[in-house]
Amino acid sequence: MSTGTLAEAEAPPPLAPAPATGKPPRRRGRWTPYLLLAPGLIWLLVFFAMPMVYQASTSVQTGSLEDGYRVTWHFATYWDALSEYYPQFLRSVLYAGSATILCLLLGYPLAYLIAFRAGRWRNLILILVIAPFFTSFLIRTLAWKTILSDGGPVVGALNTLHVLDVTSWLGLTAGDRVLATPLAVVCGLTYNFLPFMILPLYTSLERIDGRLHEAAGDLYARPFTTFRKVTFPLSMPGVVSGTLLTFIPASGDYVNAELLGSTNTQMIGNVIQSQFLRILDYPTAAALSFILMAAILLMVTVYIRKSGTEDLV
Repeated sequence: MSTGTLAEAEAPPPLAPAPATGKPPRRRGRWTPYLLLAPGLIWLLVFFAMPMVYQASTSVQTGSLEDGYRVTWHFATYWDALSEYYPQFLRSVLYAGSATILCLLLGYPLAYLIAFRAGRWRNLILILVIAPFFTSFLIRTLAWKTILSDGGPVVGALNTLHVLDVTSWLGLTAGDRVLATPLAVVCGLTYNFLPFMILPLYTSLERIDGRLHEAAGDLYARPFTTFRKVTFPLSMPGVVSGTLLTFIPASGDYVNAELLGSTNTQMIGNVIQSQFLRILDYPTAAALSFILMAAILLMVTVYIRKSGTEDLV
């Protein structure tokens, strides 16, 4: 008998197929993703969706604090609020946009330095960028009030260099003062939100392969051409993320305008805070909040589409 015949004779008989039960196979872990998402979804529902619904109902209420408010679907509150406080809306967009541009101009060179030139000092510089977050937002803004005080060295140096003459002509300052002017508010916004610009830029620049710069140099590209054709286009996700993280909170900020500005530099955040806590006109305050949110959402959507980075949303 051949070897093949012996192997076939000693092989165990094939197992019979399991009888069909008519039930689909059990899918293990089918609910695991939903269970993992449940805490976050509950958190968003309780602390985001429900307050939004409550604010939406508040914005269409009428009444008074003494008699109480009730939902009457009074949508005219939106038009009244917008027609009365549109200067503060425009001022908020202008101040936040100016601060965002300044943060980009100041933050991009620093982020580029950290990503490509810092070497062993990289971690130290990153710590220095993040260090202001260890101090209260209010204390940092009050520190700027001291820095920009009328008798301080900053104002004295600007007067000596006749810089304040130019800023006064542009309407950014008033005479020999910097405090209680638009320039002071923009400077406070720029300082407080500068780290939100630097960190996304650094993250985006760090991902760029250094060999791309070497390849551009091998193709006889000058440094500025390399930056314009290679570095900046590849860092656009960081630019878009940084500008959004800066512009969105800056447009709704009210601390800088309250401490560094005056009644002529109030932003829409100051109006909402006053309506909620001082005047106690809750429908108007809620309507202003929704108008601000809708305006920011519209501007952000247009900006992302124009910048060609729809993958960020």
